[in-house]
Amino acid sequence: MSYVEALMRRAIEISAEALVTPGTEPFGAVVVRDGQIIGEGINRSVQNHDPTSHGETEAIRDACRKLGTVDLRGCELYTSCEPCALCVAAMEIAGISQLYYAASMAQAGSALGALPEDARFPIDVDRLRHECAHSIDQRHLPAQQALDQDASTVLKEWANQALARRNVP
Repeated sequence: MSYVEALMRRAIEISAEALVTPGTEPFGAVVVRDGQIIGEGINRSVQNHDPTSHGETEAIRDACRKLGTVDLRGCELYTSCEPCALCVAAMEIAGISQLYYAASMAQAGSALGALPEDARFPIDVDRLRHECAHSIDQRHLPAQQALDQDASTVLKEWANQALARRNVP
């Protein structure tokens, strides 16, 4: 069995836990650094009452906690299904260097498409991609800016404090 196949099998094995674990959904992932699994996750959105608790985000959170960092540059992510835009954003923010996935979004849609609407969380992948790809004024979600100067002041002060901490020997 190849290295990639072994790690992909682990991601799929994690996804299969949803067959026996209430509140989970069949999306599993592992984060790997230097050939070692450093983070694992399964979709726990229902269990955690958290729509961001996808397999990939949970694996990233697990890896970051174990390493004590938010920097996962040089790490690979193996997932049982092509990631949604939320998970892609998390991978980009964390610095994941390589992605491997099993089922495509189309295959997942086909497998889950027969479920009634009330039995699945309705993620419109195409809409999600559109929303993430456009500036705030071009999105479907209504948005209004308020108190931008107050928020900018806090951001600037935090940045100044961060710079001061870096310059302290």
